[in-house]
Amino acid sequence: MTMSLKLGSLPLLGGNVAKKCASLKASKHKVFDVDGAGDAEFPSFLPKEVERIKDPFARSLAKRIERLPVQIGYSKSCIMSSCVKPLIRQSNKTTPVVLLHCFDSSCLEWRCTLPLLEEAGLEAWAIDVLGWGFSDLETRPPCDMASKRDHLYQLWKSHIRRPMILVGPSLGASVAIDFTVRYPEAVEKLVLINPSVYAEGTGHLAKLPESVAYAGVSLLKSLPLRLYANMLAFNNIPFLTILDWTNVGRLHCLLPWWKDATVSFMLSGGYNVISQIKQVKHKTLIICGEKDQIVSYKLVVKLHSELSNAIIREVYDSGHLPHVDNPKWVAKLIANFAEDDAGVDAKSPFCLAQVTASRG
Repeated sequence: MTMSLKLGSLPLLGGNVAKKCASLKASKHKVFDVDGAGDAEFPSFLPKEVERIKDPFARSLAKRIERLPVQIGYSKSCIMSSCVKPLIRQSNKTTPVVLLHCFDSSCLEWRCTLPLLEEAGLEAWAIDVLGWGFSDLETRPPCDMASKRDHLYQLWKSHIRRPMILVGPSLGASVAIDFTVRYPEAVEKLVLINPSVYAEGTGHLAKLPESVAYAGVSLLKSLPLRLYANMLAFNNIPFLTILDWTNVGRLHCLLPWWKDATVSFMLSGGYNVISQIKQVKHKTLIICGEKDQIVSYKLVVKLHSELSNAIIREVYDSGHLPHVDNPKWVAKLIANFAEDDAGVDAKSPFCLAQVTASRG
């Protein structure tokens, strides 16, 4: 458990989302069926265990995952990189929204929010960060910070090709900040969700003997550990629902190269973007969950103070992954931000608040 917290937050796919996603089923049904996803088959590169997942939103989004060729570095070799492409590509006058994910997670993290962004008329991409997700990494580069950054840039350069709104939750916020500082021309705005940006990499874990690192990573993907993390994070959810969300969150771990890629990341030192934060000049929306138990609220306020052009919006009754726990309102926030409207709808049952000081 200590190692998982050091590396980054586990993709805890559970909690009130079961109830909240269910309430969205009717309104989202047309989004999932519009391209025939309900009748489509799963991509052959996904682990066979995807068939056992019961969550209809995860199943539908999984059927949309595809692999795109992405050239790495100066070589001519390509990595077939997994992502969910937009149903409809918009004109060059619109800004694409590119969704990253948390540490050791996948694009399935966006199974409830991405369709809502598409309903709002946005061109939404869900991208798997190099080393995680469902890319073909049988032959892979190192999965350190520089390689992850280069891979994202090459994917953007080859397939997106327009300045984007880059969305990074948890450790994905570090990915987003590092990328934005290096390639500012590729980013129009940033959205950081419960951002984990003050960790100094993987710390002492980077100095472990390789054999010990592999043993630890094997524990990280274990069903009991991930199930336990879900049960700690969320209350009043039936066991079978938590088990299903856990299987969604660890599906990518069943690919044969996951262990090698994760050890590569851990021994490389991970992400340390503390010195880069003040270099970010882009307009930034920080979304924080009221009940986040992983990222300190004081660190969120600190980040707000260190960014030159940032606002905070809070999602009440939500934890570390509000885009999973409360997708309806995260989609609303992102859509409003894309339209330069970060205001509050006073008549909404969901309350947004600009945070100017610590809760105390």
